[in-house]
Amino acid sequence: MKRLKNAILVAALAMLVALPFAAGNGLAGLVAAAQEKAAKVNYAPIPAGDYKIDPAHSIVGFAIRHFEINWVEGRFKDFSGMIHYDDHDVTKSTVEFTAKIESIDTGVAPRDKHLRTADFFDAEKFPEMTFKSTSVERKGKNGYVLNGDLTLKGVTKPVALPFTITGAIKDNGGNTRFGIDAQTKINRRDFGITWGKTLESGGFDVGNEVTIKLQLEAVKPKPAAPAAGQ
Repeated sequence: MKRLKNAILVAALAMLVALPFAAGNGLAGLVAAAQEKAAKVNYAPIPAGDYKIDPAHSIVGFAIRHFEINWVEGRFKDFSGMIHYDDHDVTKSTVEFTAKIESIDTGVAPRDKHLRTADFFDAEKFPEMTFKSTSVERKGKNGYVLNGDLTLKGVTKPVALPFTITGAIKDNGGNTRFGIDAQTKINRRDFGITWGKTLESGGFDVGNEVTIKLQLEAVKPKPAAPAAGQ
């Protein structure tokens, strides 16, 4: 009798263990189907108009080589920008952007303090970094290149930013939003940021090439409701 009970217990446990694997078309299948359905987003065409960059849901980041063996990443936390979007011809859209140098953040306070000095950005003398677009070009089927003037540490240089667009959607408040993913590289020495030394083994303690990474969310408020009686 004891052996029979043990056999029944083992069989029951085996069924419980096998249940999740046998339920591919059951509960597990339903969960997978729900996740797949949620991942399919029906983006709408982006309406024309002026969009503000939403700092709470955007990242203005950068990365630079350290001792030629690793990357140090950082970002600017205080920034603002405006995008004028032309839905008939995206190449006629414009972008303006400003970031506060004081807001630089690499996750290490002493390094951030050094970056704000005249060795690097000189935040006291040049408190802002700005970008103003000059043109937009199509690149391939879904890509674009944003051309513009980047001003950093008092030096203005032309910069090309390849980017893609995601959107549009309506958020929970009825506002229209779309996303921009852009990345490019600049040479910091072109902007007068020259601090650092060459290594005996070759290369630099602080790299010259800086990768700029932008993940931006642009928002256009929903139209205001007409006043009563209008």
